[in-house]
Amino acid sequence: MKVGYLGPKATFTELAVKKVFERFEHVPYQTIPGCMDAVSNHDVELAVVPLENALEGSVNITLDYLTQVAELPIIGEITIPIKQHLMVHPQNAESWQDAEKIYSHSHAIAQCHKFLHKHFKGVPYESVSSTAAAAKMIMESPEQNAAAIANELAAKEYGATIVERSIHDFDYNHTRFIVLSEQNIDFQVLSGSSHYRTTLMVTLPSDQAGALHQVLSAFAWRKINLSKIESRPMKTGIGNYFFIIDLEMKLDDVLIPGAIAEMEALGCSVKLLGSYPAIMVDLD
Repeated sequence: MKVGYLGPKATFTELAVKKVFERFEHVPYQTIPGCMDAVSNHDVELAVVPLENALEGSVNITLDYLTQVAELPIIGEITIPIKQHLMVHPQNAESWQDAEKIYSHSHAIAQCHKFLHKHFKGVPYESVSSTAAAAKMIMESPEQNAAAIANELAAKEYGATIVERSIHDFDYNHTRFIVLSEQNIDFQVLSGSSHYRTTLMVTLPSDQAGALHQVLSAFAWRKINLSKIESRPMKTGIGNYFFIIDLEMKLDDVLIPGAIAEMEALGCSVKLLGSYPAIMVDLD
């Protein structure tokens, strides 16, 4: 079985894949849409893509492509801790404090703002497609005294030297990754998780006062706990939004279907994106 993930090798996404799908074949893709398309085109059976970071929030390209283009079922969720390290080409290890540019993913750069402001004030940052791509870039250009922010796996994969560890601003930094598949794969068996989450996409009726309040009431009086609600633009005009709602329970036969029926009676459009096991793993 093949698992597609956001590459190149040694991204945080691959770390998540290795923890749960160690026995499967891992296939890296350059972009999140490319990873999802691989499932739709039946090049891989599963795809793992980042959904949300505890510090930087949602990964918008994942949400938008999932809801408006790919429309793949979510069958699982993997959450891992994120530890960012500063690394350089080995020949620049002694002069790392004189680095003339910092490469990394935009989220990683933002997560390490305090460290960068203290040690590299005035040094330009350049955003690249992934933290692993940043590590690969500095190894391919040793003549450029540059540094990368990436994980330990990237340092090992590309031969970079870690000069400062755990440079992220906050200790509690985690990323949620979702597992997508069109096949009937039991993620609970693969992950061993018994904790479930259900995700809905809800579009409100246009220009109806109190519609969002009524939607939330459909969950509240049923005592369904929401862990997240987020609006995303429908891309049909300013002010047109839909909502992504995470419920902290497995899809049942009564409560969630009843809430969906109540929302539809209000004129809402409701789509089930998935009801799936969610697992948090430790990288140590």
